[in-house]
Amino acid sequence: MESQAQSSKGDSSKSPMPHGGEGDEPGKDDSSKSPMLHRGKGDEPSKAPPTPQMLPITRPPKPGTRGRRITLLTNHFKASWKPAHDFFYHYHVDLKYADGQPAAGERVGRKVMRQLYETYASDLAGKQFAYDGETGLYTAGPLPFTTNVFEVILVDASSRRFAATSGSHGGDGSPGPSDNKRMKTEAHSKIFKVEITFAAKVRMNNSSQDALRVLDIILRQHSAKQNCLLVRQSFFRGDSRYLELGGGVRGCQGFYSSFRPTLSGLSLNVDLTTTMVVRPGPVIDFLLFNQDVKDTSRIDWRKAKRALNKLRIETIHTKAEFTITGLTENNCNEQTFPQKQKDGNTVDVTVYDHFMNRWSMKMEKSANLPCLIAGKPMRPTYLPLEVCILLPLQRYKKSLSTLQRSKLVEGSRQRPDQRMLSLSGALRANNYNSDPMLRECGIAIDPEFTQVEGRVLQAPQLNSADGRELRTPNGRWNFNNDVSN
Repeated sequence: MESQAQSSKGDSSKSPMPHGGEGDEPGKDDSSKSPMLHRGKGDEPSKAPPTPQMLPITRPPKPGTRGRRITLLTNHFKASWKPAHDFFYHYHVDLKYADGQPAAGERVGRKVMRQLYETYASDLAGKQFAYDGETGLYTAGPLPFTTNVFEVILVDASSRRFAATSGSHGGDGSPGPSDNKRMKTEAHSKIFKVEITFAAKVRMNNSSQDALRVLDIILRQHSAKQNCLLVRQSFFRGDSRYLELGGGVRGCQGFYSSFRPTLSGLSLNVDLTTTMVVRPGPVIDFLLFNQDVKDTSRIDWRKAKRALNKLRIETIHTKAEFTITGLTENNCNEQTFPQKQKDGNTVDVTVYDHFMNRWSMKMEKSANLPCLIAGKPMRPTYLPLEVCILLPLQRYKKSLSTLQRSKLVEGSRQRPDQRMLSLSGALRANNYNSDPMLRECGIAIDPEFTQVEGRVLQAPQLNSADGRELRTPNGRWNFNNDVSN
């Protein structure tokens, strides 16, 4: 790995090293790493123990020749790499809200960086970048600065504006004076400060693990732009093939993709993979599936609270997105929040009445059911179950039952020809050759499966315990009708 760690702020301890390990600090005394001298009689220094040497793995003098030669197709696709630059440039990203609070979360980070490029493409000299979703940003060649601060504004409708919030609203359902202040604060929180600082250089080389890691980050970003669910180097689409596992859980088929070094050069490895996701749709329907009951009166709400925790929902009346943090102890027609009237007085209004009056919604099931809680603990937002739907592609991280696991294994099996169709379809759908960052790196991917030579060996000769020779047609044998001593 060749890398040079620098920082425009002059503090190398804060400059992140390229992934793959820490480098030696320049000018640092390496005496602590030298072999220790052992003292013998008379305190004379003895010789240091020999340093172990790395030797190549012993291989046969020539490849085997037995068997019938055949051509095999692999799940690798050759990639040609003709870089226009010698190095990837690694930059550290410090992303904060306008008030100085750190902005955490990959989803937020990717939205901000996408908007940053659209707004400040000229300041970046039109150069594409790959963002890892956290603090790393990579470019092919340098940016026109070593450090810079950008102000990014995300135009996004406030998710709290029209919900039943533990605050004060006007008597007609419109925000009151205090809500106007809150809305301004929320609009202000959509302004981000992004500081980009040069950190290191990574040589473009298909044998460098750091360079390959940058290429994998580009693959992840490509999938993120298509709103895929990302699980390390695997991605899952909204139109993926699903397996119904029961309990409101689905198996979602996706694809794994990663660049690998081979003897014949750079290769893109693509394979099938499966993860578990929550069944999207109305929250009430999910709870009925999850607990295998037919009526809401039989729902165990303690189990429901655990099942819904941290899941993302969208409201049907405003299309605003929330993250579930809990369930109310009271039912929707009993749970209240303070609402400010036109005369300045504050009255307690039930969540049920608020949605019936403000939105003229006829809720047939929510009156005697708990409300979903979203937002911050000090200012919770209450939402009737009936107006909420679960968003797609949300991972189910709890352990599967034995029945669910067997359904997943059985449904994930595919014949080789089906597997080939799935892999070639995934490569076409991703269209990596159109990715601007990969093009800027000088990478082009061959859409054909890589061919390798194989040999079909003769089946081994088997003898039973009584000395009989067992026949092995097509390389298979069966002991069910044989009795061995």
